[in-house]
Amino acid sequence: MRRKNNLEKGNPRLINAWASYDWANSVYPLVISSTVFPIYFSTISEEISTIEFLGYDFKNTALISFVTAMAFVVVAFNSPLLSGIADYIGNKKRFMKIFVYTGSVSCMGLYFFELDNIYMGLFFYFLALIGFRASLVFYNSYLPDIARPDQQDFASARGFSMGYIGSIILLIFNLSMVLQPDWYGITGTPAESSMKAMKYSFITVGIWWALFSQYAFYHLPKGNSSGKVTKDIFWNGFLELKKVWREIDDYPILKKFLPAFFVYSTALQTVILIATYFGEEEIRWVDSEQKTIGLIVSILLIQIVAIFGAYATAFASKRFGNITTLIVVNFIWAGLCIFAFFIRTPFEFYTAAAGVGMVMGGIQSLSRSTYSKLIPETNDTTSFFSFYDVTEKVGIIIGMGIFGTIDQITGSMRNSIFFFLIFFVLGALLLSRIPNNLIGKK
Repeated sequence: MRRKNNLEKGNPRLINAWASYDWANSVYPLVISSTVFPIYFSTISEEISTIEFLGYDFKNTALISFVTAMAFVVVAFNSPLLSGIADYIGNKKRFMKIFVYTGSVSCMGLYFFELDNIYMGLFFYFLALIGFRASLVFYNSYLPDIARPDQQDFASARGFSMGYIGSIILLIFNLSMVLQPDWYGITGTPAESSMKAMKYSFITVGIWWALFSQYAFYHLPKGNSSGKVTKDIFWNGFLELKKVWREIDDYPILKKFLPAFFVYSTALQTVILIATYFGEEEIRWVDSEQKTIGLIVSILLIQIVAIFGAYATAFASKRFGNITTLIVVNFIWAGLCIFAFFIRTPFEFYTAAAGVGMVMGGIQSLSRSTYSKLIPETNDTTSFFSFYDVTEKVGIIIGMGIFGTIDQITGSMRNSIFFFLIFFVLGALLLSRIPNNLIGKK
């Protein structure tokens, strides 16, 4: 007999179950996006200058960038489509499951990623990214459904913190396999066994993601239906997005928050995505081994510090209010952009990484919970969070375009990073238009 979920909104068990999905999915951005897969891809393609794909020759990093950008375009398009359908039929958990399993299976499929079958490999990479990003639309939309307004800042921070902890645990395990493959019975020459260990790491990400999602799936409600299924159901998502756009006019605080979020999120997400590449290209490492270990250490440092940063930001928001806290964090990010322009040594890079970690989790967590407080009481929360997600993804596409253009013209990633301080300052100024005492101050 199927168990009925009886946990009420605000129940600590329900909040913990929701937050546990961060524990499940955060291994993807850390292991696949930031560490093991980039190292693996660079290794298998380092002896060739270009990769032929669709009849064209691409630089290896450029090819991954283009595939990543296309995945974000797909997510930005299908988020309002699928979230609107999910709210309309009242079962957003089913859609969340579809993307979770698509992403986790695709991560395991990366085991077969080789230059000889580049099409299949990039297809799995493409689907894994879509699965991860699309699942977050539904996951984020649950926040106002499972937590009361006074609980949402800390619930959001708990999710991010659990994600950082879980991803660190698996990354350390994966790195131990890569650095000491003989401990796990992985045979071959040192280079061959390390490459095998990286491929096994992709499998562990898929298993971890799917396995630890089950606790969230067990407790999260299906969702609320907002209407009957009709033949026009596939257009409902776009109609819902249009409806959200119109409803924003009725909520002046929300209308002021979204442009600010769009501006600073454009810079934030872009900087996060290119941080590893910046460290690889712009820092004076002694040799390749120090560079690899140094980049991994810096990423681990960011994850660990971000745990405390998420909670520190939540406490600050309780004391000073959400908007004031976000303004301060944006100025800190602007300062980090200035600092990054001048750093040269590994120690300076570690210092910047610690600073990024302190404000990375905080600004993401607090932005999510602030938006959750600003949206109206409604059954179609997924559509509102789809709008939030599309705003973020469009910002990423624009941000990556700006970054690549400046980098290409000037020949330095430093100029691109420095340019983004304008976005953080502008984001803070746009936030200053919002009365702080209306949101989150106790």
